[in-house]
Amino acid sequence: MVHKHFRYYVSHLRHDIPAGVVVFLVALPLCLGIALASGAPLFSGIITGIVGGLVVSWASGSQLSVSGPAAGLTVIVLEAIDRLGGFPAFLPAVVLAGAFQLTLGFLRAGVIGAYFPAAVIKGMLAAIGLILIIKQIPHALGYDADFEGDESFFQPDSHDTLSELGYALMAISPGAALVSLVALAILLAWETAPIKGNALLSLIPGPLVAVLWGVGFNVYSAAYLPELAIAPEHLVQLPDSRGFDDLLGQLTRPDFTHWADGELWSTAATLAVVASLETLLSLEAIDKLDPLKRVAPTNRELKAQGLGNIVAGLLGGLPMTAVIVRGSANVNAGGRTKMACFIHGLLLLLSVMFIARYLNLIPLACLAAILLLTGYKLAKPQLFKEMYRKGTSQAVPFTVTVGAILFTDLLAGMALGLLCGLYYVIKTNFHSAITLTRDGNHYLLRLHKDVSFLNKALLRDYLARIEADGYLIIDGSRAQFIDQDILETIQDFVAAASDDNITVELRNLNGDSGIVTGPLARPQPAGH
Repeated sequence: MVHKHFRYYVSHLRHDIPAGVVVFLVALPLCLGIALASGAPLFSGIITGIVGGLVVSWASGSQLSVSGPAAGLTVIVLEAIDRLGGFPAFLPAVVLAGAFQLTLGFLRAGVIGAYFPAAVIKGMLAAIGLILIIKQIPHALGYDADFEGDESFFQPDSHDTLSELGYALMAISPGAALVSLVALAILLAWETAPIKGNALLSLIPGPLVAVLWGVGFNVYSAAYLPELAIAPEHLVQLPDSRGFDDLLGQLTRPDFTHWADGELWSTAATLAVVASLETLLSLEAIDKLDPLKRVAPTNRELKAQGLGNIVAGLLGGLPMTAVIVRGSANVNAGGRTKMACFIHGLLLLLSVMFIARYLNLIPLACLAAILLLTGYKLAKPQLFKEMYRKGTSQAVPFTVTVGAILFTDLLAGMALGLLCGLYYVIKTNFHSAITLTRDGNHYLLRLHKDVSFLNKALLRDYLARIEADGYLIIDGSRAQFIDQDILETIQDFVAAASDDNITVELRNLNGDSGIVTGPLARPQPAGH
């Protein structure tokens, strides 16, 4: 069995190695930016990315999901660090959150993710794509007012994202703009048939070429074109360490002296719930993107995330979730198995140990170009056209989810989208549970599957349409469950039907059959 799995992963290495490099390039600034936004040491974000790649990838049952620090947890982490008295005091909450997630996994709570309609999941993907586009344009233009990986429409300075776009357009850095435009051209060229059909070029990831272009331009412009040189604040800023011992020295150790503090436990519970929900939603989304249509086991994913958060907390890392941006970058780069996620974690580890000084030459503008293209693939115009062609029951929850995520946050947006989806489910079931067919003065009222008290108003409306001197058959043979409220409503109608000379015949209505009222008001066989 082990040999079989080994051969499976080796057979896909030609896809997974380039994909792992791409995910590494995308994850590097995201890990740093999310740590910065969380008020935590920069190194803590890298630690979580490494654990997500090296540990969670193998514990997880997903082949394409990528775990790491999540933008959706930044506000919770920032406030918790302040309330608990510092980052070391916060780390035990990450460990406890991981233990809670392990428990949720064993309690089989992963089933929650299956209750989100496909339209809502697609809306989430489209919203994330739009956020990536509108949030990365300032980075592509050299206006880095917000951290890389920010996923909030409204900013801490009370401006919204559209305002930030306006400021970015008025403060364009020519060098950064040139880097991002050429990087985008390279990425698009790598999607064309001539490049894909070339045996040599097809082996080189397009994003790697875009990054090499950015580094080359940065070095050249600093020496010969100072007016186009990219400022240091627009470059990757990775903490420099020299070897494994130096790396260990930068780790923050958790402070367990306040383990009995109720605030610590409530923070851990909050982290566990929010991180688990984001993970399950991300997992559903990545399964939708998987070209091989594999379905990851959700309970195993919760256990893997729990293990990851325990390890990350002990090593001084931020809390983690499965992250859509990195997972979708993995899919778009051609990743096939969990080796791509593992390779990204390995590259993060090696980069901080040996080549941090060289990675700090990478302009954020070329990384923004990679995320811009990823965002476009998530929010393609064809997706919006497809959802609108499917009708209001799909288009409305999709649109509500996109808008709500853009203007609130991921979880609030998904909750609104779910409520909208549930409305259409209830509406559909409401109308399909009971049908009324008329032929002259003969009526057939049929009860389908489950008929609950929610259908009482519809039933009364249908019964009110039965005209005097009519013959009504009420057929419950297709119903698996009939609520007592429904039976009482029918009984009340039967009791009053003789006033309008209406004959009512019951068929398989909770054991009742026969003609029960009207001018022939005497029990008769159901087939009369």
